[in-house]
Amino acid sequence: MPVALQAGLWGLLSGSALLLGALVGWFVPLKQRVVAAIMAFGAGVLISALSFELVDEAWRQGGFAPVAGGFLAGALVYTLANYWLSHRGARHRKRSNEGKREAQADKHPNNSSALALGALLDGIPESIVIGVSLLKGGAVGLVAVIAVFLSNIPEGLSSAAGMKAEGKRPLAVFALWAGIALASGIAAALGYVLFDGVAPEAVAFVQAVAAGAILTMIVDTMVPEAFEGTHDFAGLISVAGFLAAFGLSRLT
Repeated sequence: MPVALQAGLWGLLSGSALLLGALVGWFVPLKQRVVAAIMAFGAGVLISALSFELVDEAWRQGGFAPVAGGFLAGALVYTLANYWLSHRGARHRKRSNEGKREAQADKHPNNSSALALGALLDGIPESIVIGVSLLKGGAVGLVAVIAVFLSNIPEGLSSAAGMKAEGKRPLAVFALWAGIALASGIAAALGYVLFDGVAPEAVAFVQAVAAGAILTMIVDTMVPEAFEGTHDFAGLISVAGFLAAFGLSRLT
């Protein structure tokens, strides 16, 4: 199987968690604590993946300058885009708290487009990481897929619940999340195709951009949800996720 197709399928798998979360959010209401625990674990996995595999590999390929520039650029771009979306109804797209969702829906009664764009904003850097990680057969692919999958479930759950409250048709909602999952697969495939054979410094810069965006996303969207739902246990659960990802990357 072509590696580009493999990258696309891995990206599709990680993005499919949005559709899975949407199905759960529509039909099976979960306790906030359960969703928050998944978010905390996923945050730890993501931090481990971007620290020991993504950024470290970027530094080895391109040195400090591309990594520093890309890392800051990714954080800045994500922050600006997230700020814009937050003021259009996507601030709590990863929140499982019903009160947060209702307040968001009251202020922005038709925020479905913003929620979808928010999911793309979160997912594209993660998917590109999956594709780029396969350029040299790196182990980060599997770790990143697991981390992205875990972080996408609560987002699909929360957003689908909000769309249900808006009175959206279930077929339209599920088609939307399936389309975003497909876009994640395409982004992963493009991450491999577009950067296969380019200068190591360019690859390092792209990896750092994605890492900066992901770290900013974790702090802005995942950590607040994790702490709100698990409180004193958020750190412990995140450490467990971090250790699990670190062990997976070193033992495989």
